[in-house]
Amino acid sequence: MPKHPIYMDNNSTTRCDPRVVEAMLPYFTEKFGNAASRSHAFGWEAEAAVEEAREQIAAVFNAGPKEIIFTSGATESNNLAIKGVAAMYKKKGNHIVTQATEHKAVLDTCKRLERDGFQVTYLPVDKYGQVHAEQVREAITDKTILVSIMAANNEIGTVMPIQAIGKLCKEKGVLFHTDAVQAVGKIPLDVEAMGIDLLSLTAHKVYGPKGVGALYVRKKDPRVRLEPQIDGGGHERGMRSGTLPVPMIVGLGTACDLARREMPEESARTFRLREKLRTGIMGKLPETYLNGHPTERLPGNANISFAYVEGEGLMMGIKDVAVSSGSACTSASLEPSYVLRALGVGDELAHSSIRFGIGRFNTETEVDAVVDLVTREVSRLREMSPLFELVQQGVDLKTIEWAAH
Repeated sequence: MPKHPIYMDNNSTTRCDPRVVEAMLPYFTEKFGNAASRSHAFGWEAEAAVEEAREQIAAVFNAGPKEIIFTSGATESNNLAIKGVAAMYKKKGNHIVTQATEHKAVLDTCKRLERDGFQVTYLPVDKYGQVHAEQVREAITDKTILVSIMAANNEIGTVMPIQAIGKLCKEKGVLFHTDAVQAVGKIPLDVEAMGIDLLSLTAHKVYGPKGVGALYVRKKDPRVRLEPQIDGGGHERGMRSGTLPVPMIVGLGTACDLARREMPEESARTFRLREKLRTGIMGKLPETYLNGHPTERLPGNANISFAYVEGEGLMMGIKDVAVSSGSACTSASLEPSYVLRALGVGDELAHSSIRFGIGRFNTETEVDAVVDLVTREVSRLREMSPLFELVQQGVDLKTIEWAAH
């Protein structure tokens, strides 16, 4: 085992790329101006850096720089997109369509709107965690103002058919928002080709700093209007007031620029490492199951259930490897993952699932070490499981009648 813990939780957050840190540093000290100060060189310099970052971010998914609104992160971007549309278009209708495995930042925002009198349809997903354009078509009514479907799932890595859904929304004249936090920089995105009107992203999932994100807001065909959720000096086209955190924005811009330029090579590399990990673990251990879509998934994500093993026990056993069960934002609760439940995974298997997130800084040596450790630990835990012993003997557990005490 390498001396230090191995980090394989890149779907929850990523290490800041040293090149991103280097780009940010001058903006804390010598280039410290306020981007809204229009009367002197310090302000102009900060404003120029912010505008460059807008261009770098927009280039990742074929948007215009003026369509990028800075926020504190994806949770705020999702809130601004969904609540902003709801408030601005409520005279047109009060119906929103989303799906069951969205991130809580979308689901809880929709729940809030339901309390305010909006109608929300939560579409079910198939066994791979996908929602289909036909389901969206059937859900849309003449009162629908917004469809919000994530680009890729944070827990199981499943990629959604965004292009088909976007095309449908255009046909129906309904705005389309996508939470693209997991997808930006990992898979190709194009707001024009995919018919996306609003897109949320955050820096800390693409090797940038925590605490800064962005929302793409389409400017024409159609021009999307949002009611601001934070009032103040009218920054960011009047949609999001507040002094811009210039160093963080420079970091987000640099991170997006690196992701865009290195994506083809990096995605191929993380995919190769993920497959090495997945086949290594699943080839050596029987009764293991991959959650999510077998092929249409993020290159670095492997979510695996280990039957007859308690996930928490396994995580304790491999404590030198940073992984997660469920998503980072809900790991404080003991409920089995709502995402896995939506796929129809039973509670026992849901409790035994581990998410491995491979990223830019992982190595082959680390993958080998993790395969070895996980295989050993799962085998050890199963040796203590009377259920696993019965299964090995060919007993069908469903046929057993357990005595009640």
